[in-house]
Amino acid sequence: MLKRFFIICSGADKDLIYSCSNGEQNKYAGIGATVFFTAIMAWIAASYALYTVFDNVFMATFFGLVWGLLIFNLDRFIVSTIRKRDRIGQEFLQATPRILLAMIIAIVISKPLEIKIFQKEIDTVLLKEKNDMALANKKQVANFFQGDLAKNKAETDSLKSAITKKEKEVNELYGTYITEAEGTKGTLKLGKGPVYNEKRQKHDAALLELEALRKTNLDKIAAKEKQGETLQADLDKKVIDSQPIIDGFDGLMARINALNKLPWLPSFFIMLLFLAIETSPIIAKLLSPKGEYDFKLEDSEMAIKTNLAQNNYQRELMRTTDAGIYDDVYGEIREDRELYNYKKKRAIELLEMQADSFSNKQKNVM
Repeated sequence: MLKRFFIICSGADKDLIYSCSNGEQNKYAGIGATVFFTAIMAWIAASYALYTVFDNVFMATFFGLVWGLLIFNLDRFIVSTIRKRDRIGQEFLQATPRILLAMIIAIVISKPLEIKIFQKEIDTVLLKEKNDMALANKKQVANFFQGDLAKNKAETDSLKSAITKKEKEVNELYGTYITEAEGTKGTLKLGKGPVYNEKRQKHDAALLELEALRKTNLDKIAAKEKQGETLQADLDKKVIDSQPIIDGFDGLMARINALNKLPWLPSFFIMLLFLAIETSPIIAKLLSPKGEYDFKLEDSEMAIKTNLAQNNYQRELMRTTDAGIYDDVYGEIREDRELYNYKKKRAIELLEMQADSFSNKQKNVM
């Protein structure tokens, strides 16, 4: 049963192959097994590749099965259409397009499996890329908010600086009227005289201004700090919102690019392995000598071609013979005077009827 199934997979003619020897049947069963297992590998590879896209096992398995059946049909068609020729050059020329197609199929099949085989190494590469992307994204978002944050900080520092400047001015006035009272500076007279009172009034006025400025600026500073916190919260939120996009950077194309950043030799040999598997049925047919099945298939095709050539030749003879006969028949009819006179009489009657009809139409118009 298994042997029959693999023979069907090889695309061989069942009536011819079952009339061949057991060794010939085994050869085509081996070719069919290669075609079948290549399709299984294509199914697995496509399912994994589609799983990275859809993230759904059932959907990936279904479409992977469709892809595997497509590859199975293509491989079966490629193998079944190769015919053994008398010259190896003719066989190779015939098989060249099929070999190229098999190479393309092998590359398509091998790439998802390479991604799965080197998954840990690819995850390491993707992790580094994600970290770089996260840092770059944070820097880009920070640059976006940098202007507003810098402006807010500058305004806050300006308000604080105004308070500090006013406090310094009040402290200096305080020192002035104290030293005046002590007699160490100013008029150098001990006691609270008119100069002392004047300097004390300046200090008190400046102190009132300081309190008013401090109250006003502290309210503004609180508002600015709250605004700064809001800007920082917006910055952090934008970074957090964009992080899932970076975390999701592990699709099929990202993994293929990560695979290309790994050493190429292991991946290359895996591709060569699938290339050998995919092209092995074709190469086997090219290198193997003509077998019993090939001779019977050639005999069957030649019988059909011979029969078709004979039928075409007979149809051509029939056509030329009938044409000659009809030429002779119509040549004799052309010389028959009785038929000539009959046709002449009918032609005259037709012309008379046309003339009468035309005359009646002209009378109606007049």
